[in-house]
Amino acid sequence: MGIAMDYNDVGVVILAAGKGTRMKSDMAKVLHKVAAKSMVVHVIECAKKIVRDNVIVVVGHQAQTVKDEVGKHFKVDFAVQEQLLGTGDAVKTAIPDLKSGIKDVLVLCGDVPLIQENTLLNMLNQHKENQAKVSVLAVDVDDPAGYGRIVLDDHNQMLCIKEEADASVAEKEIKKINTGIYCFDKKLLVSVIDEIKPDNNQAEYYLTD
Repeated sequence: MGIAMDYNDVGVVILAAGKGTRMKSDMAKVLHKVAAKSMVVHVIECAKKIVRDNVIVVVGHQAQTVKDEVGKHFKVDFAVQEQLLGTGDAVKTAIPDLKSGIKDVLVLCGDVPLIQENTLLNMLNQHKENQAKVSVLAVDVDDPAGYGRIVLDDHNQMLCIKEEADASVAEKEIKKINTGIYCFDKKLLVSVIDEIKPDNNQAEYYLTD
């Protein structure tokens, strides 16, 4: 039995709708190439080593161009985020395309081309073994500027994720950052996704809320 068969109850949502304003390019962010492949192609390639079916790519900015590029390489489902209202809204857009047998939803960013299969497998294994409702892939870095910070309590349990624009001076000193990779219990995700409100400095629907 291959790895993909072991995770046939996992759906993958890849966020690929953003403009990539900081790249100062007219090209959609996920279409920039790394090692001769578009970033989103690298991400889908990694995801499909684990989950053959029910991979959903959320597109928005230059949606058709992204669809065309992905379609050259893979057969996947697409969900269209009509307005770029944040990661929470993007994931909500994909939920109707998740198959009925899906128990867990792995959320990936389409602009993280160096993500490794083993990293995702370790995360999924821990998520399932611990019967977790939500798992977040975090990493400690020397320079956390620009990233969401993982705020922990006195027992080393996660309290929240604070985006850079919303973090206090003290929170900005935190070195543990959010990679933007998550695993959710599908039932929980569906039940709470509508509760996300754009109560932040970006006026966006943050998935991290």
